[in-house]
Parts: sequence; C-alpha cells; structure tokens
Amino acid sequence: MLRSKLVGLDKKTLRRWLALFFLALAIPAAILIQQSYSRLKWETFHQHQLTAGELAHRIDAGFIQLINTEEQRSFTDYAFLNVTGEQEAYFQQPSPLSHYPVSSTIPGLVGYFQVDAAGELITPFIPETPDDISRYGISQLELEGRVTLHNNIQQILSQNNLVEPAVGKFKFNQDASNRGLAVETDDALSQDETEIALMTDKLAPAPAPLEAGERGSAKGQGGFDLLNKAVPNKTASSKTAETTNLGRLEDIKLRQRYKEEQIELSIVEEKEQRGDISVRKQVRTEQNKLPEPVSSPKPKAARTIAEELAAIPVQAEFEAVRVRTFESEIDPFEFSQLDSGHFVLFRKVWLNEQRYVQGLLIDQAAFLEQQINAVFRETGLSQMSDLLVVYQADVLKAFTSRVSRGYLSSARELNGELLYQTRLSTPLSEMQLLFSVTQLPTGPGGKIIVWLALIMASVLCTGFYLMYRLGVGQINLVNQQQDFVSAVSHELKTPLTSIRMYGEMLKQGWANEDKKKTYYDFIFDESERLSRLINNVLHLASMTRNDNQPTFTQQTVGELMANVESKVSTQVEGAGFQLKLICDGGASQAVLEVDADWFAQIMINLVDNAIKFSAQAEKKEIDLTCQLLRNSQVQFSVRDYGPGIDKAHMKQIFKLFYRSENELTRDTVGTGIGLALVHQMTSNMQGKVDIINTQPGAEFRLTFPAEF
Repeated sequence: MLRSKLVGLDKKTLRRWLALFFLALAIPAAILIQQSYSRLKWETFHQHQLTAGELAHRIDAGFIQLINTEEQRSFTDYAFLNVTGEQEAYFQQPSPLSHYPVSSTIPGLVGYFQVDAAGELITPFIPETPDDISRYGISQLELEGRVTLHNNIQQILSQNNLVEPAVGKFKFNQDASNRGLAVETDDALSQDETEIALMTDKLAPAPAPLEAGERGSAKGQGGFDLLNKAVPNKTASSKTAETTNLGRLEDIKLRQRYKEEQIELSIVEEKEQRGDISVRKQVRTEQNKLPEPVSSPKPKAARTIAEELAAIPVQAEFEAVRVRTFESEIDPFEFSQLDSGHFVLFRKVWLNEQRYVQGLLIDQAAFLEQQINAVFRETGLSQMSDLLVVYQADVLKAFTSRVSRGYLSSARELNGELLYQTRLSTPLSEMQLLFSVTQLPTGPGGKIIVWLALIMASVLCTGFYLMYRLGVGQINLVNQQQDFVSAVSHELKTPLTSIRMYGEMLKQGWANEDKKKTYYDFIFDESERLSRLINNVLHLASMTRNDNQPTFTQQTVGELMANVESKVSTQVEGAGFQLKLICDGGASQAVLEVDADWFAQIMINLVDNAIKFSAQAEKKEIDLTCQLLRNSQVQFSVRDYGPGIDKAHMKQIFKLFYRSENELTRDTVGTGIGLALVHQMTSNMQGKVDIINTQPGAEFRLTFPAEF
C-alpha cells in the first residue's frame, strides 16, 4: 500500500510534506516550551522580587534603628557639658557626644552640631568657654583635633548656607602660662574685642525670645527650613551635578515587563496598612536641667584677656552648680542632602520659646557603603541585579552586580528590568531603592526545561532526518524496481522472441543445412543468457528472504578456477572475446572455505559484466587471475579493456537495481542486480569485493581468507 503511494512521488515533494509535518509538531512544542519557560522566568523573577523586598526592609530597619538611637538623645547631649546628679548636688560633666575621636554606630558620621535661634553654632567637641582645657583632661594634641573637627563642621554648614560664616575661628594659644583657645580675628575687630565678644556670646544661655508670630522662621535657622522645600529657579539636576554624575531617575530606562500590576507602596505605607502606628513619630517633650546663668561684668578695654578669663567662674567636672529645669519640645528628625553631597540629620527643639536646631553631618559615600551596599553584598541579589540609591529623583549611587554563570535569560534581554522599587521610612522617605535585573539566575526547573527542549529538538530532528532517509530510500527502491521490471521485461522479451523466431524457422524447414548450426548456436546462447538471468532473480529472491545461505566446503584455488573456466569459456568465446587465465603456483594450492556454486555465480556475473561494458573495446580480452597476498589471503581479479567506470558511479554500482545508464537511452543489456548479488554473496562468504580503474578498462577484485 505504501509503495503504491510512493509511485510518482519525488524527493522534492517528500521534503515538502515532511517539512509541513515537522512544523506541525515543532511549532506547538516550541510554543509549549516557551510558555513553560516564560512562566518559570516570571516565577523566578517574582521570587527574587520578594527577596529584594525583604532586603529593602532590612536596610530600612537598619536606618530606623540608627535614627531611633539618635531620637533618644536629650537636648543637653549636644553641649560639651551636661548637668548630672540629684537636687542640691548637681554637677557638670562631659556629655556623651563630646567623645573624641567621634565614636558612633552611624557610618560616615562627621560630627554633631547645634544652631541656636540667632544662627550661632556650637558643637559638643569643644567647651563653650575658652577655659583651661587641661581641667577637662584634654591634651593639647586632642584639642587640635577637636578644633579642626569643629571648624570642619562650621565650614560645611556655612558652605550650604545653614549658618553664617564664623567671625573668627578657633586657634591654639601655645603660651605655656595660658594654654587654651584663642580666636583668629578679622579686620573689623581687634583680637581682644573678638575674644571677649565670643566669650560673652557663649556664656549666654540662649538668644532673646522671639516675637509673637516668628516661631519657626528664625533668621539664623532659615536654611534648615528650606532644606526639604522646592527652591524656585533651581534646576532639578543642580545638586546632582555637584554630587554625582549618574543622572536623574527618569533618564534611566527601566522596563517593567515582569512587574505585577499593583499600587506602588513605600515601606511606610506598607507598615501603616499593617497597622504599625509607630512609623510616624510625634513631637515629644522632655525635662532639661540647665545651669543658671552667671552674671559677669561688662568687658572694659582696660582689662586684659587674662583678667577676663580669671573673672569667668569656671565649673570643674565635679564642682556643684545651681540648675534650672526647663521643658522642651523636640520634633522628629528630618533628613536631607546638602549641596556639598553630605547628608544632614537634624531636629528642631523648642525651649523657652526659642528654637534650636540639633543634628549631625554624615559623609554620603561611607554611609551608603556600610548601610546599604554591605547588606546588599551579603545576599544572592548582588549576583544578578544592580541596586540604585535615589534621593529626590537623583541617582546617588549604583551598586553593580557580581556577574556569575548559569542564567535563565541573557543580559541583553533583562538588562534594565525593574525588579523592585520602594521608598524608605520617614525621615528617609525621599530616598528610594531600585533593584534592576542584570542577569536572572536559573533554577533546577529552568535546567530541566532547557534539557527537555534540547532532547525534544534532537528527537524531532533525528526522527525527521531518518524519516526522510527512509522515504528517499523507498522512493529509490520503487524507482529501481520499476527499472528492474522494465529491464527484466526487456531482457526476457528479446531472447524469447529470437528463440521463438529461430525455432519456428527450424520447425518449418526454412533453414538450409549451412544455417541450422548458426541458428542452434544462437538458440543455445540465448537460452544460457535466460538461464543466467533467471538464476540471478532466484538468488535475489532467496537472499532477500534470507532463505538462501551458503554451503561452505573446502576447495583449492586451482579447483575453483578450473570450475569457473569451464563455465565461462563458452560465454567468453561466444561473445568474441579471448579468456586469459593466470594463477600463480602458491595461490593455486591455497585452500578456501567457500560455497563453490556461489563462487562460480560470482565469477560468471563479473565476466558477463566485463563483456557487456567492453563490447566496443579494441582489445577484446578478459583476464582472470589469482594471486596470494602477504596476509594469507587470496585475491581474484576479473579485468576488461573497455572504457572503465566513471568515478561518480564507483560507490553506487554494487547497490541493488542501480544502473549507470538511463533505461530509455542505455546501450547495454542488464537488470542492475548482477553486481549487487556479487557484493552480497561475497560478503556472506566473509570476502571483500572492490573495483579500480586500469588504463584501459576496469578490474574487479575479490579477496578471501586462505588456509594451507
């Protein structure tokens, strides 16, 4: 049934049908794999998105812990000295923030500061009075460092328009008789006047009360009120230009193909939805103990600085003082970035109807590195994503990923894919964390899908290749069978017609005595030709069914060659050729274990083939030789002196039904099964057959193992 359908089917049509069949299977399989892969990719993305959310909450919790620690500090901690003890036994001692070098859990901390209502700056690192520093246990070397830190804070705040530049800055008095702080004056005041002015300012407990309606808008603290407010005529990128070259958030193209459609919530809003009411801090009040101010005489020009210093009552660390108790209102901390790139964490304190600003300066690079990047590097996210730190839409820092192997998707595909985005809790609500995917790592499921896809592709390709080869083989077989039927019909019809014609002529007595012998010889030759054809067909049918197996017997090469000579001599002479038999003495005594009938059939087919293809040769001779090889094998050769065989057909001539000539234009007779039988019968007797071109002609070589 299949063969009947293959009749008329060419290879081009077969390729088309198989291609359609292949696409019909490959396209659904590819879609199924792609959908599975995409689903797995989304699940992997979502899993890492949850991990990024947990990491953002860890980072936020670290910030909140630091800020909560600072929230607990009292108003008086920002001074150099604190009042301690109980009633009737109060003492002044260095505050917790006066330690030097600065020691804090906040990474990158530059130092603490306080700005009063008049805009005057103090820090807890140096005393508020230019007293003998040695009374506080501070060495000259340590004092130099404290003053340098104080001046650094003063310079940073003044550069950012938060305080006025100092009239004079502290310098060191190296006079052994009066070690302590001095003041470097400007052109407007003399050194004595400046030092006295500085002393009297520092001795005053607080500026004068504000008038009604001025609360929250003190001139000296106006810069702090503007920190987190939009400034007119200031471009959005002016601060960024000074602090970073990473650009604005809107300039970074982050895709969101895998992002779920949901409302973006900051960490604060998420906490509020969960009912965590502690996320928004309220104004708190506290009781503060401050030393009573001591009246001092107004400075006179005639008095020296040393006399002024002596007139100032100095409280040693354990000297009892009189105090007053005040109630203060402390606002929650606010956070901002300065134009210089520093972070400032500050709060507003109301005491005695006066406002103070207390806070701390933080170095941006160290702060972000230890509070964000250090935590980021501890997680697997650092191997497949970048972390962007954004403040007020300015990209402050980009912590890049550590690229590793084994990815679910290429970097080109997911580079710039937004993984997770959130805002931190108050007061850092203007700071955002953005995780962008660079490489999405694969998991066990991804590897399974990849391997299944490769296996399916291999099976499909291999299967369709084998189907194509099978189909081509069947088409070739059908075509060869058609050629065989045509050839057999031709081979049978011609001799039968001739035999019948000459038989009728002899039967009717139309042939004279001279012609009878010729007619009888012709009938005999054609009968032999038919016999050989029928034998080949029968051998082919038997070997195709595996019914015909060789019967091995041991015979010498000489006996085999004698048997072959008797069977082919008449055939060769009848075709007008001369048979030349050559066999060396060593080879003729060798013993072969073969089927003698099969061997004779092989030699007959080779001789018949030589006669057919050298019929037009000038030298009509067939050489039949045998020789002993070095490896105990005997080689038989059948050579003709015809045109030889084209190299393009050498590997094909032993195939069943193969003919080098077209059935409609061929000049030689034959069915295309003779040489195929030669190859198959030789192989079944553990021999080898080969062909080479000689000049002129072609030579077939048979090789069999020999015994002695």
